[in-house]
Amino acid sequence: MGEDKTILSVHNLQVSFDDNKLKAVEQLSFLLQQGNTLAIVGESGSGKSLTALSLIGLLPKNAEQSGNIKLATTSGEYEIAQKLDNKTWLGLRGGKIGMVFQEPMSSLNPIMKVGHQLEESIRLHQKLFKDDARQQAIDWLRKVKLKNAEHVYNKYPHELSGGQKQRVMIAMAMCNKPALLIADEPTTALDVTVQKEIVELMNSLQQEVGTAMIFITHDLALAAKTADDILVMYKGEVAEYGPAKVVLEHPQHDYTKALLACRPSPEDKGKRLSVVADFMNDGSKEKKLKTITHTRSTREEKLLEVNNMKVWFNVKSNWLGQPQEYFKAVNGVSFDLYKGEVLGLVGESGCGKSTISRSLMGLLPIQEGQAWFNGKDLTKANTKDWRSIRKQVQLIFQDPYGSLNPRMSVGDMLMEPLAVHNIVPRKERKKEAQRLLDLVHLPADSMKRYPHQFSGGQRQRLGIARALAVRPQLLICDESVSALDVSVQAQILNLLKDLQQEFDLSYLFISHDLNVVHYISDRVMVMQNGKFVETGNAEQVLRKPEHKYTKKLVSAMP
Repeated sequence: MGEDKTILSVHNLQVSFDDNKLKAVEQLSFLLQQGNTLAIVGESGSGKSLTALSLIGLLPKNAEQSGNIKLATTSGEYEIAQKLDNKTWLGLRGGKIGMVFQEPMSSLNPIMKVGHQLEESIRLHQKLFKDDARQQAIDWLRKVKLKNAEHVYNKYPHELSGGQKQRVMIAMAMCNKPALLIADEPTTALDVTVQKEIVELMNSLQQEVGTAMIFITHDLALAAKTADDILVMYKGEVAEYGPAKVVLEHPQHDYTKALLACRPSPEDKGKRLSVVADFMNDGSKEKKLKTITHTRSTREEKLLEVNNMKVWFNVKSNWLGQPQEYFKAVNGVSFDLYKGEVLGLVGESGCGKSTISRSLMGLLPIQEGQAWFNGKDLTKANTKDWRSIRKQVQLIFQDPYGSLNPRMSVGDMLMEPLAVHNIVPRKERKKEAQRLLDLVHLPADSMKRYPHQFSGGQRQRLGIARALAVRPQLLICDESVSALDVSVQAQILNLLKDLQQEFDLSYLFISHDLNVVHYISDRVMVMQNGKFVETGNAEQVLRKPEHKYTKKLVSAMP
């Protein structure tokens, strides 16, 4: 397109903290034209989100911004600076610039119906009467393909699924037909099928309205499906910038090559995954890539045996509080897990994956069927039994920050289970905690620090260290790498494989990322609506699926 179609021009953008001592974004320049998409790619801390926040004036108060940012719209040209007056920003945010955040629940007002929030934005920027704004809000809920839009209009955010909330956020960002749409990691925690639908929806609305889009992600494969141009950021600077096809097929910078190599592929199964350090620090990547991590495929001794397990929830009661209607979250599943095996479990949100994991931990009751762990019947276990069982079965959560006590130091956090289960004598607990930190490759000085002082990947390592403290036999990994950067994800997957070999661990590995499940698992179970629709060898199920639902999941993979 010609110069008259340029929507956004950024020249020498710099964002710094503490009087320019810490430069988080340095000398960033790019152009974005009408109807085009620019993907900004990089790890956490690379400066992606700070770049987005500088475009809408939401940088932290202690940040300093310099450089030139120009936004060209049909109603005029705007010079975007950090200290524009509130009236100007009110017109820009939501009107000229739309924003879709990674976590919609933290962006939507929890005590306000989603339709009213959408209507409020429309009335603010378009000066419409209430009835007209309400009708337009419902029309936009239909445009983002939410079924029964009038019903959704009157729901609160907590009553919607993650994919539905993200669709509402897209409607709010697009309803005033902005010149620029910024999508900051909008699909990271979504299932592959929902992710595909969200990306296609954003692209179709973008073309309909003629909006230019900045798509921020850490996934180059996803960027390839959405972007015309790709800008790769590394430590606040531009590592590579150009047409998507050129950047992905002929990467020039080592960091871009590293990001492409970190994502698990079918060829990586049985090997250690490469990490960024392999490419950025030295020339030893060939040696590291060829190191084999053997998977255990022989079936010898059963660790876990589940037979026709059913778990349901009461969704309707009579006036006496007696249950009248149930929802069967897990509806008759059977499987075995062997010692030293990695068993993958995949499926969309709401299919029952997490319900299985919580039932095996005794956090939810098993209404029917049997579940045996090491010869113990979980359905008949009492409080004393569960204390012993939970010492052998540990759960690693998707959100490590939410599962770590923010008021406890790492040292106290690791020594607590050692004391509760009397793993080692009191005088050896500190030494054992330091050994656990060493196992997950965290420095010894982490003992005195708190969870908020660590990155997402480091917090996930802390969660693994805490789980290992009681020396379990089975680790249940519930979406434990889903929200991590591809390079950090590779480090955690390598760590899990190393720990499996060292301690002969077994894993029940739950994820919506089929590439990750294929890489780490020996066998895979595919779950839909509370039942298994396909099970078998990971290679067979995920590379040559037979069931139509599995085929749908595989086809949605970026």
